[in-house]
Amino acid sequence: MCSVDSERLHAMQIGLIGLGKMGFNMRERLRRSGTEVLGYDPHVNSSDVSSIDALVEALPPPRIVWVMVPAGAPTQETITHLSQALSPGDLVIEGGNSRFSEDIHHAKALDARGIGYIDCGVSGGIWGLENGYALMVGGSEEHVDRAMPLFDALRPEGPRSEGFVHAGPIGAGHYSKMVHNGIEYGLMQAYAEGFELLEATKLVENVPAVIEAWSRGTVVRSWLLDLLVRALKDDPELSGISGWTQDSGEGRWTVEEAIRNAVPVPVISAALFARFASRQETSPSMKAVSALRNQFGGHSTSRADAALDQVKAAAR
Repeated sequence: MCSVDSERLHAMQIGLIGLGKMGFNMRERLRRSGTEVLGYDPHVNSSDVSSIDALVEALPPPRIVWVMVPAGAPTQETITHLSQALSPGDLVIEGGNSRFSEDIHHAKALDARGIGYIDCGVSGGIWGLENGYALMVGGSEEHVDRAMPLFDALRPEGPRSEGFVHAGPIGAGHYSKMVHNGIEYGLMQAYAEGFELLEATKLVENVPAVIEAWSRGTVVRSWLLDLLVRALKDDPELSGISGWTQDSGEGRWTVEEAIRNAVPVPVISAALFARFASRQETSPSMKAVSALRNQFGGHSTSRADAALDQVKAAAR
């Protein structure tokens, strides 16, 4: 665990709403650092309290509540509920994958009741519990400083600048995470297309071994490549994985922002469109992308027969 302000951290008690793949492990990492965390999620059995109201009531003011629920309506409903349940001086940290433009509305609704707001893009997937999370935050200096012991506990070991950034005012954190995920789309697509080309030739006899050989000493080595190596060890031909690949929104938003700012992003755009194409027919490269998403984030992979059923249903 990285160096943190132990005195401030051990005095903190926070609430965490959302105990899915990310939230559950974040609660555990914070607890290991000495923070007392009360978690709530209506969809799991690991909640510490029975409701959002019970969570707020159990926390001593001034409170900090971290929200880790799916973007869109679930986040909006949670923020609306908190705006009524919390008190002036409390602070909400929104750590899901919300669109940056939504942060302005959340912050205004909370500010009207004297409640602070930070948007926090979180990267690290299912590996964050042990390795730490990269955190990109937006908000005021006052609010970020107040929450800094939490950020220090969650980020990877090492210099704060390597794993944490106060990117700017409200919205800057999620904007940074959006661009991060757009780049991620492009990187995964490049690895996936290389995998498909190796699979297509009869000249290369051991494709998984070639991919693994790239993982040390080459300019294309990365954690994503390590995860592809791991996926190929589990299933050398990815035969049990459908090429059907979902997109969670950030890639679309990145391309939309690129259009709005007249910034060319041909690689990210092509990677996004490749995911759309994956839903029309099975593709070896999209199987690799699907496998990578499962490895780093625990995202579900559709089996081949299930994907075919989805295609048929969409055509009806």
